[in-house]
Amino acid sequence: MLKLDARDIKILAVLAREGRISKAELAERVNLTATPCWERLRRLEAAGIIQGYHADIALSRLGPSVTVFVMVELGRHKAEDFQVFERTVADFEEIVACWALGGGFDYLMQVTTRDIDRYQRLIDELLARRISVARYYSYIVTKGVKTGGVPPLAALFEDLSELPVKSG
Repeated sequence: MLKLDARDIKILAVLAREGRISKAELAERVNLTATPCWERLRRLEAAGIIQGYHADIALSRLGPSVTVFVMVELGRHKAEDFQVFERTVADFEEIVACWALGGGFDYLMQVTTRDIDRYQRLIDELLARRISVARYYSYIVTKGVKTGGVPPLAALFEDLSELPVKSG
């Protein structure tokens, strides 16, 4: 287990908000010199805690798009059915996120396409693959109210002195 301290959490919090910050500025913001800050950053990356750096793209400025949240219920609930569904979902670039759920539905997918017609073609293709989809419900996003949030790291941990985190 990798132990994190308050400074590691601060590094993560800064990077979650400002992924393009320079290493020198990051070190200054967390009150470290460059080398120890860089070593902590490499350790967090190597442990898989930092999984990547991404741009927050304003799709509305690029052209038309539609985001749809889809609740999916499978017809069968065997391990193989879940595995087949999850492998199939991974094949579709338009399915930008998918979560397995506990409760009434099995999955929540976030789909982004150019328009509703392309969304429907994606659903038709999923259904044609016979991956045990019993039913699905589509919820079209009409307006983003709060998006791109960063993890509330300080709120998640009461004691920042030593946080055990599984490596790998």
